[in-house]
Formats: sequence, C-alpha cells, structure tokens
Amino acid sequence: MSAIPKVLLRWYDRHARTLPWRAPPKSQARADPYRVWLSEVMLQQTTVATVRPRYEAFLARWPSVDALADAPLDDVLSEWAGLGYYARARNLHKCAVEVAALRRFPDTEEGLRALPGVGDYTAAAIAAIAFDRRAVVMDGNVERVAARLFAIATPLPKAKPELKAAMSALWPVKRSGDFAQALMDLGAGVCTPRAPNCLLCPLSEHCEARATGVAETLPVKAMKAAKPLRRGVAYALVNERGEILFERRPEKGLLGGMLGLPGAAWVEASTPEHRHPGAGAAGTRGPSPAPAIRGAGGSGDGPRARDFVAPRDDGGACVFGVGDWRPAGTVTHTFTHFQLELDVMTARTPKGFRAGPGQQWIAPEKARLPTVMRKAVERAV
Repeated sequence: MSAIPKVLLRWYDRHARTLPWRAPPKSQARADPYRVWLSEVMLQQTTVATVRPRYEAFLARWPSVDALADAPLDDVLSEWAGLGYYARARNLHKCAVEVAALRRFPDTEEGLRALPGVGDYTAAAIAAIAFDRRAVVMDGNVERVAARLFAIATPLPKAKPELKAAMSALWPVKRSGDFAQALMDLGAGVCTPRAPNCLLCPLSEHCEARATGVAETLPVKAMKAAKPLRRGVAYALVNERGEILFERRPEKGLLGGMLGLPGAAWVEASTPEHRHPGAGAAGTRGPSPAPAIRGAGGSGDGPRARDFVAPRDDGGACVFGVGDWRPAGTVTHTFTHFQLELDVMTARTPKGFRAGPGQQWIAPEKARLPTVMRKAVERAV
C-alpha cells in the first residue's frame, strides 16, 4: 500500500483531465485558490460536464474574488440559475465578501472552514489543491476508490469515517493536491460506479476488492427512503408583449432569492384538504373558473397584482384572479428531500392590469430561472 501514491501520481502525470480550474500536473504554478473554490462549490451535487461552461461564464463575468464581492447578489443568483442548490450561490457571495475583506484566502483547513458555506470537504480540497497542504480530500469518487482499494463493505454513509481513515494512512505530504485530483480522475474515468475498468487501473495490483472479485459490489449504499410527494400550482400571467409576470422569492427558504412564477403552496400530496386555486373540486386535478377580477377600489384604478391573492409555498401571496386561467400541463421536479408535481396555469392580462411591488415583466427567453421554474414556463408558452 505504501507504493500507491507514487504509482497513482505517475499515472496522473500522463492521464490527468484538462479542466479550466486546474494547474497542469507537476506544474510549478499553483492553482488559483479563487478558481479552485469556485469550481468546488459549483461541483457540489453537479457534474463536471454541466459545470464547465457555467464556470467559464461565471469566471468571465467575475474574474476575481474582489469582482465577485462587489457584484449585486441578484446578479450572482441570476448567473447561478439552473445549477440548483441555490444556498450555494448566496454563500458564495457572502464568502467572496469576507475573503475580499481579508485580502486573501486562508491557506489552512481550519481557516477555510471559518468562511461562509465552506465545509470539511471544500476546505480540504482548497487547502490541498491550491496550497498543497496535506489535507485528505474525500468526494464521491475518492470514497468509491477507497472502498474498493481496501474492500470496505460498511454501508455509506456510515463508512465515511472508516474510508477517510484508510486514505489518510497513505496520503502523501508532497503533491497532496495532485494526489487528490488523481483519485478524482481515477474514480471518474476508470473506477466507475458500474463496470469499473480494472484492466486499465494503475492500482489494480493493490486493490483488495479486485483480488476478491467484489469490486462491482462496492461501495455498499444504505437504502434510501422514498421521497415524499408535494403538489402545487404556478401561475404564468402573459401580457400583450408576450412577457410573463415574475417575482423574486424571499431570501430565506427553498429557491431563496431566485426569480419565479407566483404560485400556490406546495403541500404534501397526502394532505386531505389539498386543493389549489384554479384546480377542480376536492380530490380532482381539473381546473375550475377563476375568481372574478377585483379592482383596487379607487376611481379609474385597473386591477393590480396585489388584488388577487392565494396561499404561496413561501408563505406570501400570489395572483390568480385576473382572468380566464387555463391549465397548461403539469411539470415534475426532484428536490433533495421531496418530489414535486407542479400544475401550470396560464392567462392573458386583462386591460389595465399593473404588476405589484417586487414583480416584473420579463420575456421568457431572457429570464434567468431555476430549473423547476424554467420547466413551468416552457409549459406555459
């Protein structure tokens, strides 16, 4: 086992992936901590293929941590749209502000963990890759390699401390960052979740799982509980220019700070009283006539968004009584802790309608939206 770092680093020097946030293997230049940090935050729960173009666009817009710190949060959230897990974007901005005030990134795991949104894994990755600190970096790829290398059959996530301890015992002092990235590349391209290519693996002679013929059964993962189902309604109100009425969601909560369609509460599908404005009678999914338009009450006033309210999933209110709502279909989306079925309703604005505070008309092709809202808009237009 003591030969593993040398063998793997030799393989990495020949086969390393070329990624925009990396310094080449054996390079005298260290990776930019800003680029490493940005990539690691983006790569959480998101694939390299998805991140690469978004990372490059993000970096072109904000090439330094100081530039990102000076950016309005709304701009950062808009640029992040579609990547999911939007708390990452808010913490990214908070962290940039703090690092800009410090005038540098901390170069130790302890110092990095003190930054907003930086956990154990991200701190270890930045410390190792950007500063060549001996930090044990354990992502999903590394955990899979470790489980097979040492034939650890303890189910994940319970096995995480055991896997980290096993890797820590052989983690090198020199080229710590290259070793981490070598393990990531090995897991991504050779020691894959299904059908690992053991014949091409530089560590095959050291792999206990291969020796005992159990590589494809590892790592063992604990059974996941079924995700509960929630249902809701999104309202796409379209004006004469083809623009849609959007509003920015509250900072706290799901999709916090992102643009979205007004919508009724997302409730558990098993809720007996589950019914949405614009939906049919209790227990059905068909539409019913929308409530009549109510004016603001003043002489000459046209209808306003605030005049038409319904419960909303973030606890606020949404518009729905502004005209003849028609069902546009249902979209499904998977969040971390639940599945969502979202009924989409669409209507044209009545004459004289004006958007309420915090709402804005945007052409659908120009709106930077989270994925679930993008799906809903695509149904509506």
